[in-house]
Amino acid sequence: MTDVPVIRALLAVLGVLAALAAGAPAAAATDEPARSAASAAAHPTPPADPAAPPPFNLAWLRASVVSVLQAERARAGLTADEVPPAGAGRVVVVPGTVPAPREAADVRTVRVEVEDGLPVDGAAFAGYVMEVLNDPRSWGADGTLAFARTDGAADVRVLLASPDLTDRLCYPLRTLGQVSCATGGAAVLNVRRWSDGAAPFTAAGGTVSEYRRYLVNHEVGHVLGHGHARCPGTGELAPVMVQQTLDLQGCRPNGWPAP
Repeated sequence: MTDVPVIRALLAVLGVLAALAAGAPAAAATDEPARSAASAAAHPTPPADPAAPPPFNLAWLRASVVSVLQAERARAGLTADEVPPAGAGRVVVVPGTVPAPREAADVRTVRVEVEDGLPVDGAAFAGYVMEVLNDPRSWGADGTLAFARTDGAADVRVLLASPDLTDRLCYPLRTLGQVSCATGGAAVLNVRRWSDGAAPFTAAGGTVSEYRRYLVNHEVGHVLGHGHARCPGTGELAPVMVQQTLDLQGCRPNGWPAP
């Protein structure tokens, strides 16, 4: 499920709503014969009441939905609607350092990297990642852990890569151009999943934005030493270390270690 089909679906739904709000019912099969010209002349449609309020116009809502979805993609660093299967094959460190937003007994440094050639704003992506990691629902929920961004040596690397480079970096794990991984202290995020989310996650009611938060927390969770978890029961909130990209096992989508 991608953001582009979501936009199209929402626009279609809003178009129907606009037609109904304006008093124009959707076309449907009917057994009633069409009105003849004579019948129409004998029973003309009454003129519109000039005192009646104008039909409700949902054009502004359609535009707002598109703007919100595009803004959310931009906030996540994406600068195009589609992402390529391969980039330049080399990663670039996003420059900049940001201290941890709070004092903590354990402050881990994070270096953010983006494969060259991807339609990604590195600074926006880095800001998004750090916002997720330092959210009170993330791995520092108990107050003992915080994250500081660096462009030098780091405890954790968060790397956004094309499907092609993801496969190479994650080998011997078979990511097949579809999934992400954690390897050698790096959370390797597949830009295809960053852009589009994952069908099992969204089919279970999650959004692409929620999936992005899940992706950061899940793969960084591995770097921090956390293994995979199981769904505790049908209808329960999924622990963040459940492989929600593949199968929620009956749980509800969740992107946070401490929701």
